[in-house]
Amino acid sequence: MNSSNDKFIEGVDFYQNENGYTVLTEKYLLKRGFCCGNGCLHCPYNYKMVAEPYKSELISKRKNEKK
Repeated sequence: MNSSNDKFIEGVDFYQNENGYTVLTEKYLLKRGFCCGNGCLHCPYNYKMVAEPYKSELISKRKNEKK
């Protein structure tokens, strides 16, 4: 998202959760093109840059939510 023509669109690129936090969507994260290492809820990169043990916790939580 480097171009000044790129728009950050609510409901497409992000949404506000029930606590008022901005949550980036998988679509936006894919468009960005890399894992930032922050443990984003919708990370499509399997938390590649997240440090252990947090990475394993996030992957385990995601697997449990899909059940």
